[in-house]
Amino acid sequence: MARPPTTDLVLLTLAVLAVSTSAPLIRGAAAPSLAVALWRCALALPVLAVVVAASGGGVRALDRPERRRSALAGVLLAGHFATWVPSLSFTSVASATALVATQPVWAAIIARRRGEHMPRRAWLGISLAVAGTVVLSGVDLSIAPRALFGDLLAIVGGVLAAAYVTVGADVRRTVSTGVYSLVCYAVASLALLAVCLVGRQPLSGYDSSTWLAIVALTVGPQLLGHTVLNRVLRTTGATLVSVAILFEVVGAAVLAWLAFGEVPPVSALPAGVLIGAGVVMVVRASGDEPAVAEAAAMD
Repeated sequence: MARPPTTDLVLLTLAVLAVSTSAPLIRGAAAPSLAVALWRCALALPVLAVVVAASGGGVRALDRPERRRSALAGVLLAGHFATWVPSLSFTSVASATALVATQPVWAAIIARRRGEHMPRRAWLGISLAVAGTVVLSGVDLSIAPRALFGDLLAIVGGVLAAAYVTVGADVRRTVSTGVYSLVCYAVASLALLAVCLVGRQPLSGYDSSTWLAIVALTVGPQLLGHTVLNRVLRTTGATLVSVAILFEVVGAAVLAWLAFGEVPPVSALPAGVLIGAGVVMVVRASGDEPAVAEAAAMD
């Protein structure tokens, strides 16, 4: 693990703030959640295509392994959406949130299995951050078969999210943010389209406010959120990114308060403190030397 550059920490903060708007915007969209996930990925493609074209890069410049890993990341992203979103229909929001928040644990396990060194302080930081999410969401596990199925979906969603950022970190070592994101989102869009067609999800006929919410999701959580996270993965470890994303839970609670008048629970403050302490601990557990890597021309 290497300590990320200060620029990455600033960009990571921006990305987490952007991703935090996801839940409130999805709530404001009168459309199936998986269809919303499809559209937010698909609508980002023209923007990324323009950026990639302007930079002089292109997908054709990728070699076969780079294309394969970028496509794999897209499948993992689609799989995350396809498991996490339905889990909310089978189990409680509290359980689904707490279980999908195990993402940094899985990211750390994947890193360890790949031979990367994980300091003891990093594990402690991950534990604090996950505990903060549990404090905010509460523990509402049930042994009912339907709820257990939903809990399993949420766990799988966390595993897929961890695998997605891990593969993305590998690809970003040699591929620019724009090209990687373009391939990843294109594959994710196709995979989600297949899921929506099989599930007979309506993909059109929405009202104007729903389309505005989808456009906002594209600009915010997708382009300023996921795409900036893809930029950060060039020089920041997948484990730290996964831990920082847990702030989305706190940010979404605050935004729901501002947008819908839903007062955050008393546990929001201690949860935020625990998550913040966990992130700081993981950062400090990183190496003393910053990870320096030249950004690609388009970055």
